[in-house]
Amino acid sequence: MNRKFQLAAALVLVLILSHSMVAASGAGTSDEQTAWQRDLLAWRTQRATNLQAPEGWLSLIALGWLKEGDNSFGSAPDNRIALSGKGPDHIAIVRLEKGALRLLPPARGFPKELLVDGQPAKEQPLIADDAEKPSKLTIGTLTIIAIHRDDQFALRVKDLQAPTRVGFHGLRWYAPNAAYRVHARWIPYNPPKVLDIPTVLGTTTHMPAPGAAEFTLDGQVVRLEPVLEDPTATDLFFILRDATSKTTTYGAGRFLYTELPDHGVSQPGELWLDFNRLVNPPCAFTPYATCPLPPAQNRLSVPIPAGEQRYHD
Repeated sequence: MNRKFQLAAALVLVLILSHSMVAASGAGTSDEQTAWQRDLLAWRTQRATNLQAPEGWLSLIALGWLKEGDNSFGSAPDNRIALSGKGPDHIAIVRLEKGALRLLPPARGFPKELLVDGQPAKEQPLIADDAEKPSKLTIGTLTIIAIHRDDQFALRVKDLQAPTRVGFHGLRWYAPNAAYRVHARWIPYNPPKVLDIPTVLGTTTHMPAPGAAEFTLDGQVVRLEPVLEDPTATDLFFILRDATSKTTTYGAGRFLYTELPDHGVSQPGELWLDFNRLVNPPCAFTPYATCPLPPAQNRLSVPIPAGEQRYHD
């Protein structure tokens, strides 16, 4: 074989191998895209299932704020927290005293079907939802827990037969769009900042922001500050609003959860923000939720036409 033929054959082989590698790379990209979209659609289906679960957000029927002293609850209108015909006339009394909650019987005693953590009700302390194992009251189709928000306590009541649950008509989403899965730079705050987060209650809660995610979207550099919901959180919680809130998405804003950055929250690094997983807050479905609102720095002028759209027109 002469030298020129060897060189020509080698060149042809290189071209064939290069073409094969490009084809294989393209197939891999297509496979990844297919897997990403499949996972996204499965996750969206599960979100709808979770909302409609027996104790999901759609089952809420009441939220009664407690005052210092005795707070009666039941279906009768003379209760401090009246449940609109749901359950016995007088279910129980919750005494709030210096930040502690105690369950007490009504005048005629606890209804025999009232259970606390699966056991017949008795006079006992009540543990709110900011503890590891909050108390759960059940009676008939109702589930009742005490919630603690800043310096306030309330009873949150859920019902298997809630109209919002029974009448759930599914969620509306933007079509999956990989352009809104963005690679972001993680800029840690050492020490973490504490953000003032407004709520729908008109109060302000304080949550730690361990850093900021910076990325480019539609040619604009955007920065968002997530918070940690608790010290042991294994994901970042973004509360944000974008320009679509005026037209197609929930007006108060949306939520996004992401994995932690690749080197943790205290070190510079990278992370992915998949805005196709933006979701409505619970307040989009029920007036009985206590939702945080986006802080000023997370209210974006750019549109993000991705993720969950408005539930109600």
